[in-house]
Amino acid sequence: MKKVIEEHKELTSEMIELLNKIHFTDTFSTTNHRDNIKDITNLIFNTSPKWLELLFKLRNNLVKIIGLKTDIPKDYNETFKVGGYVKFFKIYSISNRQVVLGVDDSHLNFRAIIENNISKNYNIKVTTLVQFNNKKGNIYMNIIKPFHRLVVKKMVKNAFKTTNINL
Repeated sequence: MKKVIEEHKELTSEMIELLNKIHFTDTFSTTNHRDNIKDITNLIFNTSPKWLELLFKLRNNLVKIIGLKTDIPKDYNETFKVGGYVKFFKIYSISNRQVVLGVDDSHLNFRAIIENNISKNYNIKVTTLVQFNNKKGNIYMNIIKPFHRLVVKKMVKNAFKTTNINL
């Protein structure tokens, strides 16, 4: 069994309502029956290898040139509650089985949905939704798309844990 797979996921009406229009989506899945949704979210977004931290620094230096957000928001706090942040992603909603994170910027709006559907394998689904706000958003996404897939796959892999659970 692979630790992470990319799969097609039908968007629910709740997902579609998160953004005005969805121009890009993908879903990566892994298996973890040991941790709760908060711990899984932190494993995915707060556990980064050095090369990934360097890649984000490079990205921030490059996008600053074209006027995209790189500053820490004024309301930044690391409290795991709606309105708090996980890394630089704002928490929009939390339930026992799902967390919605995101960022709104001039070029695009982004949401990441982390959910636990309790199936035996690949129960953790991380779905990315992107809305382009202008041409700059479309161009930006086309440039980073190959990196996005590599980075998200690596991040989701951080949550993988084997288990002997019988579902």
